[in-house]
Amino acid sequence: MSFTRACGIGEVPPGRSLATELDSPTGVAVAVVHTVDDEWYAIDDECSHAEVPLSEGEVEGCEIECWMHGSRFDLRTGKPTGPPATAPVPIYPVTVEGDDVLVDLTTTLND
Repeated sequence: MSFTRACGIGEVPPGRSLATELDSPTGVAVAVVHTVDDEWYAIDDECSHAEVPLSEGEVEGCEIECWMHGSRFDLRTGKPTGPPATAPVPIYPVTVEGDDVLVDLTTTLND
């Protein structure tokens, strides 16, 4: 695995997400998500239903909701959990080292 620094832990409060400057293999920016349970996830920052940033949506539990049409995605699998989206969104391995959140864009967890 090849991890790259995406952001600092202080940049993403619990229950929120942050669009990063990293580009995924699909050419889409990545959203780093910090849940209220102190879990960290990385997901392509584009809804599979409409080309809008998921990082602008609401985080609830292990899901993120697209702000435009309400599609919901499981942050652990990338699979849609609520319509209108039917296609999954790529997700990536995340690790926290010290104050840094690192993402491995060379590996998708839902291939």
